[in-house]
Amino acid sequence: MLGERSPQHANLFERVRELLSRYADLSGGRIRLELLHPEPFSDAEDRAVAGGLQGVPINSAGDLGYFGLTGNNTTDDQVVIPFFTTEREAFLEYDLTKMVFTLANPARQVVGVMSPLPLGGGDPMRPPFQQSPRWAVLDQVNEFFQVLPVPVSYTEIPDNVDILMVVHPHGLSDATLYAIDQFVLRGGRVLAFVDANAEVDAMSASPAGPSPRSDFDKLLNAWGVKLVENKIAGDLDAARRVNVRVAGKTTVADYVAWLTLSEKNFDTGDAVIGDIGRLNVASAGILEKTGVEGIEVTPLIRTGARSMAIDAAKVAGQPDVVGMFRDFKPGGAPLTLAARIKGTVNSAFPDGPPPPPKPDGAVDAPAAAPAKAPHRKQSEKPANLIVVADVDMLHDRFWTDTRELMGRRLLVPFANNADFVVNALDNLSGSDAMIGLRGRAQSTRPFHLVQEIRQAAEQQYRSKEQSLQAKLDDVRQKLEALERRRGAEGDIVLSAEDRAAIDKFRSEMIATRKELRDVQRALREDIDRMDAWLKFLNIAAIPLLLGLGTIVVTMIDRLKRKIRAVPA
Repeated sequence: MLGERSPQHANLFERVRELLSRYADLSGGRIRLELLHPEPFSDAEDRAVAGGLQGVPINSAGDLGYFGLTGNNTTDDQVVIPFFTTEREAFLEYDLTKMVFTLANPARQVVGVMSPLPLGGGDPMRPPFQQSPRWAVLDQVNEFFQVLPVPVSYTEIPDNVDILMVVHPHGLSDATLYAIDQFVLRGGRVLAFVDANAEVDAMSASPAGPSPRSDFDKLLNAWGVKLVENKIAGDLDAARRVNVRVAGKTTVADYVAWLTLSEKNFDTGDAVIGDIGRLNVASAGILEKTGVEGIEVTPLIRTGARSMAIDAAKVAGQPDVVGMFRDFKPGGAPLTLAARIKGTVNSAFPDGPPPPPKPDGAVDAPAAAPAKAPHRKQSEKPANLIVVADVDMLHDRFWTDTRELMGRRLLVPFANNADFVVNALDNLSGSDAMIGLRGRAQSTRPFHLVQEIRQAAEQQYRSKEQSLQAKLDDVRQKLEALERRRGAEGDIVLSAEDRAAIDKFRSEMIATRKELRDVQRALREDIDRMDAWLKFLNIAAIPLLLGLGTIVVTMIDRLKRKIRAVPA
């Protein structure tokens, strides 16, 4: 009934049925597919409701239409998709495969999450009415793994943790760092998110919170990488277009510190990132190799060639988006934003466990308490770690829209940030399941040459705009100084020189304003002209060429026929 009233849902139903039928065929009888048609007040409708499906009104009589899926395994585990929405159509294969994976692997690996940020929702430093919701990326991880919060005060990583996900480590004690160090050396795997300027942390209302920069250098150095001090990555080609206020007006500019990365920025041969279409990052840090022997550092995500390292201080508070774009000078080499680390890792604590902190008033630190496990100086087997130099990419606002549907929170991703996190954890878990079936969101495919031309023209106009704005400010200040002197002296009758100066300044101000408007209008016209020419090429030029080609072919054919018709 729903399909009769909604052609979009009818088409989506055919896709769902086709995919499920293929899964059933490939399973060798382990997946059985049953289709129900829940008519109003039928037994099939009762089964659909009991299975957790949600109906939507389809007519004025109040009849409900159902379009969902319930899956069960032999141990009575159940996974439900209450309703298939057209907004999630791009993620259909992901959603279906996720259901099959969950039912086939009921015993999930444990991911320990350690962070000073309120990833799980809430913040003890904020009042109740300002509490933040749980970060959606954890919900995505929880669909494949068992998530276990690990407080930053822990001095031992729980034995049941298979993978440790560390987000924005800051202010960790040596005992906690040692616990992470030994976890890696005994075979544990780590996914670490560090940042030279964590914007989600800087937005915190708590002055007692950690600083925007992560502090994980002790372990990173032992792992063969470093987070470049006080620098973030900028990229002209990947810059996001944002609205900014310039001279009291809203304009659109490329924000070179907020990047939308695509396949050309990824190591497509690595299972973690190879199938990802789009990632959004914000003021990401820069990773560099330190050349530790026996460790292989492979970049997973990099900027393009038109990149540069930007002072982190420039993006603090209210950044000058237009100024950063105007002053951008590409360095000609890509910058590493995420890397895989493999090899034999030495302990960051070569002298053994750190001593416990001194009690108040104590002269010497007491002897360290005996460790539960012996100190390891080197990894038992080659380590497998992933380090990402951006924390902001995990926050909801950089990768998904959140909507409410029938009392449930519905995520509509516009970037594959969460897919990347799940891929990384899945890869570190040693499982190749579902790699290649995740990350199907469409990515933007810009015309790179057109983008470069537009950016070059915009940089030229922005420089001229800045000089004109400075001239305008200078003239305005001189005029105001004359007016203030006149008011202070109470001189009603101005001298001829003052009147001439005022008239000159006003004329200059009017002329400068006109020139500034001309520059801004020229920028808009250049961009509009380029867009119009591009639209003409795509919409009109190709059909015209095809039509002209058809005419030429027809004329040649007629000419050949006339030649054949002339008697010899």
